Amino acid sequence: MKDTQHGGDAPAIARNLGLAPGELLDLSASLNPFAPDVTALAANHLSALVPYPDDGPATERLASEFGVDARRLVLCNGGAQAIALLGAVLKQGEVRQPEFSLYQRHLDTVGHGLGRWRSNPSNPLGDLADTDEEAVVWDEAFYPLATGQWTRGDSESWRIGSLTKIWACAGLRLGYVIAPTDQGADQIRSIQPRWSVNGLALALINDLLDQTDLPEWSSRITQLGSELANDLVELGYKARSTAANWVLVENEQDLRNELIQKRVLIRDCTSFGLPGLFRIALPKPGEVDRVVSAFETCSVR
Repeated sequence: MKDTQHGGDAPAIARNLGLAPGELLDLSASLNPFAPDVTALAANHLSALVPYPDDGPATERLASEFGVDARRLVLCNGGAQAIALLGAVLKQGEVRQPEFSLYQRHLDTVGHGLGRWRSNPSNPLGDLADTDEEAVVWDEAFYPLATGQWTRGDSESWRIGSLTKIWACAGLRLGYVIAPTDQGADQIRSIQPRWSVNGLALALINDLLDQTDLPEWSSRITQLGSELANDLVELGYKARSTAANWVLVENEQDLRNELIQKRVLIRDCTSFGLPGLFRIALPKPGEVDRVVSAFETCSVR
C-alpha cells in the first residue's frame, strides 16, 4: 500500500488495511506520550454536552496559567482553527521552508519581509529558536513539551498553541491564539464561528490542568527521545532526537510504507520538501518495544 499523506490520516489507513481502531500505532501525529487519560476524565463531564458552551471560565483559567490577560486569549477548535483565523486576519506572512504547511495554506500572500510565521520548536526539524530570534507569529504547539514552560513570552507577537498536542486529545480539538493586543483578539473573535469550542472540551480544562506537569513531562520526553534514537541507531538507522517530542530518521527508501505493513504509522517529511526524512512521534513508554521491533524487522535501512 503506497501512501504519502501526512499526520492525521491513521483512521483512513487503518480502514484500508481492514484493521480495527487501535491496531495501527499512530506515530505520525506528535502527541504527548505522558498525557493523562482524557477518556477517563471525560466520563465525569458528559452533562456538558447538553447546553451551549460558555468559554469564559476556561479562558480565565488558561490565561492565568499562561500568565496573560484573558482579554488577549481566544480559545479555538484546535490549533488548525487558530492558524486559519490568524491567517484570515493577517492575510500575509513570510514562511521559511521547511515549515508547517498550514501557514502557507491560510495566507493570501507569502513572501520575504512580510512578517515571519515560525514554529518553535520548528516542525519538522524539532529545533528551538534562538533566544534573540524574532517573528510576527510564533506557533508554540510543541514548546511546552520541549521546554517545560507554556510560552516563550513574546508579548508583542501573535502566539498560537495546541492543547490537543499537550494533552494528547486530537479528537477533542483545543487550541488558542494569544494576541499582542486586546484589539487583535477582538479581530479573531469577530470572524470566529460562535461556539467553536465544544462544551466537553471546555469542561475538561480544569481537570487536565490539574494533572499537567510541564517540567516533568519535558524532562521525560527528553529522556525518551534520546533512548529511542539510540535504539534505532543501534539497529543501523541514521536517527537523532530533537528538542520536540519526536525523533528524526533519514532513509532513502520508503520507510513509512514498510512500517505501515507492520502496523506502525510514521510521518514522511516529503510534504515538507524533505524527501528521505521521517518524523517518528515518541510512543508511550509501554509501546517502545513494539516500535523498536517494527524497525528491527524492516528491510529498508
